[in-house]
Amino acid sequence: MNRPRMRSPFGSAIWLGSAKTGVEHWWAERVSAVALVPLTIWFLAAIIFHTRSDHAGFVAWLREFPTTILIILLLIALFHHAALGLQVIVEDYVHSDLKFAVIVGVRLTCFAAAVAGILAALQIALAS
Repeated sequence: MNRPRMRSPFGSAIWLGSAKTGVEHWWAERVSAVALVPLTIWFLAAIIFHTRSDHAGFVAWLREFPTTILIILLLIALFHHAALGLQVIVEDYVHSDLKFAVIVGVRLTCFAAAVAGILAALQIALAS
């Protein structure tokens, strides 16, 4: 039985295939995007529902355990997806020796923003 070849004829001739990182990156973008759909819908619906709440009611909602967990999951998925997307943009459009430094800066910025958001959510949730 003939199986479809996953390499180009030239790659097969010289025993080279893909770099094997593009597929993982592609799947990570898709999985994070799929995770963001229900989390974003939940977050927007919750914000709309709480538009008429006072500050105390809104903070009480933020302190609920499921709300804190969902917000943390939203932050992780959001900033992971943003880092992946921005990395692709940098790889496509930065054509200098700064490419690696820009990718590292993008990753660190997204990581710092995610950590700041998670710490803020935990501070609200755990405040007495």
